[in-house]
Amino acid sequence: MTTAKDTVWGMTPDRGMARQLAVRDLPSLVHDAVNLEGVAMTLPEIQTLLDGITVGGYKISDQNMALNQAEAWKYLFALVSEGKFYFSKGVALAVHNIAGKEEALMWGAFRTGNVTISGSEYEPPSSKELDNVWAEIESEIAGYYDVYDMAITAFLRMARAQFFWDVNKRMGRFMMNGILLSHGFPIINVPAKRQKEFNQLMLDFYTAADTAEMNKFLRSCLNEKIIDNFRSASLSG
Repeated sequence: MTTAKDTVWGMTPDRGMARQLAVRDLPSLVHDAVNLEGVAMTLPEIQTLLDGITVGGYKISDQNMALNQAEAWKYLFALVSEGKFYFSKGVALAVHNIAGKEEALMWGAFRTGNVTISGSEYEPPSSKELDNVWAEIESEIAGYYDVYDMAITAFLRMARAQFFWDVNKRMGRFMMNGILLSHGFPIINVPAKRQKEFNQLMLDFYTAADTAEMNKFLRSCLNEKIIDNFRSASLSG
């Protein structure tokens, strides 16, 4: 993968700090992800579930979604720590094998049929085209110098292609954040409170395929204090 930099905020990469901050926020990452999927679990409930205690009032499938999300994050952290994360089909399938378990029609594999996107007239590519589309995305992102442009484009192109029967946006965000962590930069987490804005911008993107507004939105999800941490690392270095 191309070595990319942050050209907007002036952050210096720090893999250890980027990973530590993401690991610390695991309950929030899971909470926001499942809430974006319409599962209204609270942060304390997510924390309880991740501690191994079941939470009453939720479907087993909803709890499994949260647990799978957490396990997929842990797997991603391990790949990054071991220097084994790459934006590749193999890595994507391995992550989906965890994140999509018992939720998607098939997990750990590209879809074998056609899908639609609710609320959009855009039609994703046929299953026969998916390998070629993946190769096109790999080639496209390799041309980016800015790490956030690279990562965000990877997410958006994956989401628009709908490589899997389900768990597509979450998979795109996993791969986006794998790119950021592997380069030593802070991840992007979409807060549940911005769900409406996120969903509308995604629908606009599916139609127009223009990444500009989603790029701006996703960058706005970064905490300014965390950005300052990486700027401080640059100054102290």
